[in-house]
Amino acid sequence: MIARAPDAISLAARLLLAAALLPTGIARALNVSGFAVTLAGAGVPAPNAVATAMVVVQVFGPLALILGVLPRLTGLALALFAAGMAVVLHPFWQFGGAAAVAERTLLLADLGLAGGFLFYALQGPGAWSWQGFRAGGKAAAKKAPARKPANSNGPKRGGRPARAAA
Repeated sequence: MIARAPDAISLAARLLLAAALLPTGIARALNVSGFAVTLAGAGVPAPNAVATAMVVVQVFGPLALILGVLPRLTGLALALFAAGMAVVLHPFWQFGGAAAVAERTLLLADLGLAGGFLFYALQGPGAWSWQGFRAGGKAAAKKAPARKPANSNGPKRGGRPARAAA
């Protein structure tokens, strides 16, 4: 039971990281144009294209994270997404007082998510994932004992075959 604890913790971490993005991603997918207006207000060029790309990352990235598919690509893409959106959507330096504190807190929370995604990209999803499932099948095939050939009296490598007695 203890041996499976790292895999269970890895799965829990993946689920928690995905929970931070997936609900918002689904909400944005249902209103891409509203998200594009938000991006346009922040000065992002081509807000419709950027909003569409970000919705794709924010919906399919967490799904890949949950399943443990392509961990390096998924982790890096989600880290870049979280860091980029943090800077674009939470410019605390443009505010003063309580608003600046709130925006800075949100920026740091999003940067913390980016750090979690980078850890995921480096550590991988663990055994309880699609990648772990596939690797487990390959590992089981490698652990199978090698069979000896039926006739082991054949010629040795680099040597001459034995002559029959006359």
